[in-house]
Amino acid sequence: MTAFLFGILSSLAASAIILVLGLVRGSRPLWWLVAVYSRLSGIGLARVYRHQSSAEGDIARDLGRASWIKVLAGRGNVLTREVFSPLWSGELSPGSVQVLLPDTLAPADSWLDRRSQDLRLFDPGFTPGLLKNQVRANTDYIAQVARAQPHVELRSFNLPNTCRVIATDRAAYLTFYSSSSHGRNSPCLYARAPGLLYSIALQQFDVAWTNSSSARPTP
Repeated sequence: MTAFLFGILSSLAASAIILVLGLVRGSRPLWWLVAVYSRLSGIGLARVYRHQSSAEGDIARDLGRASWIKVLAGRGNVLTREVFSPLWSGELSPGSVQVLLPDTLAPADSWLDRRSQDLRLFDPGFTPGLLKNQVRANTDYIAQVARAQPHVELRSFNLPNTCRVIATDRAAYLTFYSSSSHGRNSPCLYARAPGLLYSIALQQFDVAWTNSSSARPTP
């Protein structure tokens, strides 16, 4: 029964997300309508950023007061930027940091291979293997951090990855990937805890974490 109810609520959340993304792409988003719908439905959507990168200042703020942090990323470039640097330098000390990045050593036709093929359709600069090399660089960076900070755990996944999740005990930032554009150009949803959208973000992370493996070093 719980799974059935969660499925119904997830459908409502999906409808809300479609509504929000439509409004974001519109010339004059009706934010009052989004706020009312979110409040009445219990979805917990508090804010929408037109582009993923626009959320980085607020992500840095939430990381600074987090008890724990979970990150599920399709490439992981954000992990090496300014927003996360206080975390890796030891300036911040949450209880745990869990990071999931794609497995670059998975057999051919992995999720990462398929995502790379999508990128090449609209970005000719993405030669075969470029995406894997970028993920490898970010994986190596976080692996080095994890050696010095025991509370940081890095794992790899080979599952269809449709979104990026950055979550703390207070909130979650959720970006849904498109097959026709880079994730950085997609809207980012901000969900407060507790709330349905926040629960969905954590569920996405937990499923990938359960089916992940220890990150393997670059050969």
